Amino acid sequence: MESKFVPKALDYDLSPYTGLTRESWLEAGMYMLEGIFQNIDDMEKPVVVPRKETEITYPHLKASEEVQKTQRTAEVFEGLTRSFFIAAPVMRNIPDLEICGYSMADYYKNHVLRVCTKGDPLYVGTYADQQEITGHADPFKPFQQTVETCALVICLWISRGQIWDTYTKAEKDTIAEFLQSYAHENTVPQNWRLFNMLDMAFLHMEGYPIQRDIMRDHAQAVLAYYAGDGWYRDGHSFDYYSCWAFNVYGPIWNLWYGYENEPYIARRFEENSDKLMETYGDFFDRDGWTNMWGRSNIYRNAATSAFDGNLMMPRGKADPGRARRISSGSLMQFLGREDFLYQGVPTLGFYGQFSPLVQGYSCAESPLWLGKAFLCLHLPAEHPFWTAKENNGTWEELGEKEVKVTCLDGPALCFSNHQANGETILRTGKVVKRPGDVHGMWNYSKLCYNTKYPWEAEPDGLGTATGEQTEMPQGRSGREAGEPKSIEAGRKQAAEEGDFADEDIAWVEAQQYVLRDGPASERAQAGSAARTETPQSQASKSAEAMSGEKPASARANVTFWHGQRDGILYRRQFFGYNLETECHWIQAINLADFAVPYGILRVDRLRLYKAPVRLTLGSYGFPDNGTEIFEETCGGAKAIILKGRDATGREKQMAMTIFDGWQELSLMHSTGTNPDSEKSLVLYASMERRKHYGGFEPYVLISQVITKESHEDFRREELFPVEEVSYADPERCGSFGPVALRMKDGSVRVVDFDGIEGRMEL
Repeated sequence: MESKFVPKALDYDLSPYTGLTRESWLEAGMYMLEGIFQNIDDMEKPVVVPRKETEITYPHLKASEEVQKTQRTAEVFEGLTRSFFIAAPVMRNIPDLEICGYSMADYYKNHVLRVCTKGDPLYVGTYADQQEITGHADPFKPFQQTVETCALVICLWISRGQIWDTYTKAEKDTIAEFLQSYAHENTVPQNWRLFNMLDMAFLHMEGYPIQRDIMRDHAQAVLAYYAGDGWYRDGHSFDYYSCWAFNVYGPIWNLWYGYENEPYIARRFEENSDKLMETYGDFFDRDGWTNMWGRSNIYRNAATSAFDGNLMMPRGKADPGRARRISSGSLMQFLGREDFLYQGVPTLGFYGQFSPLVQGYSCAESPLWLGKAFLCLHLPAEHPFWTAKENNGTWEELGEKEVKVTCLDGPALCFSNHQANGETILRTGKVVKRPGDVHGMWNYSKLCYNTKYPWEAEPDGLGTATGEQTEMPQGRSGREAGEPKSIEAGRKQAAEEGDFADEDIAWVEAQQYVLRDGPASERAQAGSAARTETPQSQASKSAEAMSGEKPASARANVTFWHGQRDGILYRRQFFGYNLETECHWIQAINLADFAVPYGILRVDRLRLYKAPVRLTLGSYGFPDNGTEIFEETCGGAKAIILKGRDATGREKQMAMTIFDGWQELSLMHSTGTNPDSEKSLVLYASMERRKHYGGFEPYVLISQVITKESHEDFRREELFPVEEVSYADPERCGSFGPVALRMKDGSVRVVDFDGIEGRMEL
C-alpha cells in the first residue's frame, strides 16, 4: 500500500478546497482497512496490530497476571470495535467489500459473535467475568469493555443490513446478553455514562428489556455536565470528548431512545448540539486542521465527528458544506502524511510516533477511534453533507490581516482565526491538574494551542535538551532600522544584571511560564552572598517554610478564567497550586493577551510572594529540519526569527519578540519533544526577580510570538508592533493600574487587571 493516502476521486467543482467527495472518503476508508488487515494473516485472528511502544501503553507488561489478562481481552475488543468504526460505514455503501482477500461482512459478523460468546478463545468477558478475574477488589470498578460496547452497538446499527440482521435469534440473544452485562453495571461518572446509555438504547430498540431508572440516572447526569456554548464538562476538563463523545452519542441516543421516551432530555441534547455548531467551525483553521489539545490526541480527526452527530438529527443546524470541508481537511491533515502509519496502522502520536502524547489507557489499536470521522458515510449520498458545495465559512469573510476572536465563557475557550497565516489559536482556562501531572499540563495548561504548531513536551522531563545556545546574525538585508519612541524594554533590572546559565535551559517549556526559585547562576549567588542573610531573604525562607514548598521549578498547573474585556483575554495561572496551601502562599501570574494578525501579544503581570526567582517563557516548538536564525532589535525590544520547514517540507516561520520586563531572549535545541519533527527549536524569554521586597523591579512582562506559513519576511511593524507603553506608576514597573499600549497601527490596547480578583472562575 502507499505510504500515504492519495485520493483518486476528486471533484474541485463540488469541493473547491479539498477536492474530496463521498467516493474519496470511501477510498480513504478502504485504505485504512488495508493497512489494518495486512497485519492479519488468518480470518480467525483478531485485530491485534504491531505494537511499537511497550512502556506506556497497555497491556502493561509489568502489571500482575490478573491485570494483564483483563487488558489482553480489552485489547482484542478495542481492535475489533474501533476498526469496525471504519468498516461498518464502508460496508454500508459497499456490501460485498473485500479487504486483503477477506470479506469484511463475514469477518466482523464472525468476530463480533465470538467476543460475546463464553468459551470462545476470543471471548472478552462480561462485567461479572472481569470482576471475577480481579478478585472483586473494587465493587465499583469500570472496565475498558464498557467503552467498546458502545462502539459495537453503533457499528451494528450502521451495518445492520450486512451483519446484525443476518444473525439468528439465538445469536442476537447471545450478543444482547453480553451487552446487558455492561449496560447496567458500573461506569465512570463522566462521558462513560453515554456508553451505558447507548448500550441500553440499542437493546431497547431491538426489543430487549432495560432498566429505565438507570437510563434516566445516566441521562440526567450527562445533561448536568453541560456548561454552555455547546460544550460539556468531562470530569473537571473541557476537551474534544465534548465533541466526539457527548455531541455524537447524544444525537444517536436521541434517535434510538430519547425522542420517543425522554423528549425533554432529547430536546436539550439537540439544542446543545446546535449551539456547538454556531462556533465549532471556527475551532479549526483555514485548512480544516484539528488542534492538538486535551487528552487522547491519538484520536486526531475524530473531532470532526461532531458535525456528523448534528446532521444525523432531523433538524441539525450545521452548515453541511462547511462541515464537509473541515472534515475532509482534517482527514488529509493526517492521512496525507507519510509518518502517519506504522505497519499500516495509525501511530501512537499526533502525526508520527510521539511517546510524550501517549497515555496509559491506550493500546496499539486505540488510535482507530479516529474511525469515528468515517461515520459520516452513513449519511446517504443525497444528504446535503455530500451534495452541498464546500465553503470555508469565516475564512471567506475575513479581510487580509483580519482576526476573528470567539470567546466562550462556559467552557473557558477563546479561539482566534488569523487570516494572515490561516492559523487558529486556542487559549484555555478552568484548568486543574495535579502539580506533578506534567502530561496533563502539556495537554491543558499551555498558554496557546496552535493548529500549525502542535504542543511541544518539556525537554527537562525527557532529558533531551542539548543545552546549546546559538549565536544569531544581526538583522537581515533589506531591513531599515527604526527606534520606538518610548519603549524601555532594556531598562535597568534591579541592582544588577541577570546572568542566565546553561543550566537554565532545562527549565524551559514551549508556551508555558516556568518559575524557578533562586538566583540565576553560581556567579550571581556568589556575588550576592550577603543577601542570603538579609531580612528579605529570611522572610522568603519563612514563607517557604509556612507553605511547605521546596526550592524547585514549577509549571502552571491551574488556570483560572476571567474572560474577555475590550478585546483582552484575562486569566490567572498558579505555579504548583494545591488545595492544602492558601493561595497567597502560591506563586502566580496574571495573564492578559490579545490577538494580532500573525499571533498573540502578551502583557502579563507577576503575582509573587517571594524572591529571588527566575522565570522563562517559551515560544511554540519549531520543527528543525535545517533552520535559518536571525536576530533584530528596535530600541530596547529584541526579536529572534526562525525560518525552516516541517517534516513534510512545508515552509514555516516564527518570531518571538520581547519588550518590557524581560532581560534576555535565547534559543534552545531539543530532540524528541516535538510531534512534527525529531529535532526542534524553542525560543524563550528569561528574567530574574532579585529582591524579596522592594527595588521597583518589573511586574509587567510584554512579549509576542507570531508565525507564518511562508518564508516571506515579517515586516518591521509586525515584529515590533508597539509604539509606546504607558504605565500608571511613576517608576514604570507596572506595579499597579492600567498599562496602555499604543500600537503602530494607531490602535490603543489598555490592559487593566482591576476587578479580576472578584471574578476568577475555575
